[in-house]
Amino acid sequence: MKNILLIEDDRSLSNGVRLALQSEEYNVLQCFALKETRKADISDIALIILDINLPDGSGLDFLRELRKTTNIPVILLTANDLEIDIVTGLELGADDYITKPFSLAVLRARVHARLRSITTEENTGYRSDRFFFDFKEMKYWVGKNQIELSKTEQKLLRILVENKGITIERSVLVDRIWTDGAEYVDENALSVAIKRLRDKIEKMPSKPQHIKTVYGIGYQWEE
Repeated sequence: MKNILLIEDDRSLSNGVRLALQSEEYNVLQCFALKETRKADISDIALIILDINLPDGSGLDFLRELRKTTNIPVILLTANDLEIDIVTGLELGADDYITKPFSLAVLRARVHARLRSITTEENTGYRSDRFFFDFKEMKYWVGKNQIELSKTEQKLLRILVENKGITIERSVLVDRIWTDGAEYVDENALSVAIKRLRDKIEKMPSKPQHIKTVYGIGYQWEE
C-alpha cells in the first residue's frame, strides 16, 4: 500500500479527496496547515497532493523546501489558474497541477498515472566517460564537477538520455516536460531550456556533441 500525503486546509474538500483515493492500494494521510506538515514524517510517503494557498503560508514555499531534500512526486492543487502561477509551481519542482474546482475522477486518474510511472521506472542513472547523471537522487556530474539543474532541465535531460539516438519531436518534449502540453508554454520555452542545458554540459555549447538539433523535427541525445 502506498501512502499519499494530502495537504489541504478545506476540511470538506480534504475529506472528499481522501474518500475518493482511499483504497486497498492507497492510504491517504491528511494535514491541514504547513505547521503540522513540517512535523510529519514523510519518509514513507509515495506522493504529496499540495494546496498552494494554506492558512499559515504558501504551499510553494513548502515545495521549495521539499525539493532541497527529496524528489517525492508533488501534485499541486490551486485556485490560481494564471500562467505565471502554474509555471512557477512546475519550475519549483511540482510534477503536476490541478486547478480548482476539479473532478475527483480526474484527480484519481492523475494520482494513479503518477504512481504507476514511478512503479514501472527502471532506469535511474546514466554513466559515460564524461557524464554521470543520477536521476533518482537528482545529482549530475560533468567530469569531476557536479552541476545544478532546474526541474525543467532535469526532465529534458532524462527524456533525451533515455531515448538516446532517437529524435524526439519538439511537441512531444513540450508535452512531457510541461505536463499538459503547450497551451500555457511560450513557443520559445523549449529552445531556452535546450540552450541552458547545453551551456551546462557541452564542451562547446555552440557546437553541441550530445544534444543535437534535428532541424525541423526536434532533438536527440548522442553518445
